[in-house]
Amino acid sequence: MPRHLSTAGPNHLADHYSIDPFTRTDWAEIEQVIDAKKFFILHAPRQSGETTSHQAMMASVAHDLR
Repeated sequence: MPRHLSTAGPNHLADHYSIDPFTRTDWAEIEQVIDAKKFFILHAPRQSGETTSHQAMMASVAHDLR
């Protein structure tokens, strides 16, 4: 199936058109907050990529732990 726009749920890069979540946020700053074991909130309007961004962050951090 060709890629298409996702209207429900997180984006999967193989299936959906997507903007790289790391270009939309200051990843270096978020990484410092995570490394300091502090809390942060990713606040945005509905369907603007919060879940996809969180999943990308978790995958990046999990990759760094290996």
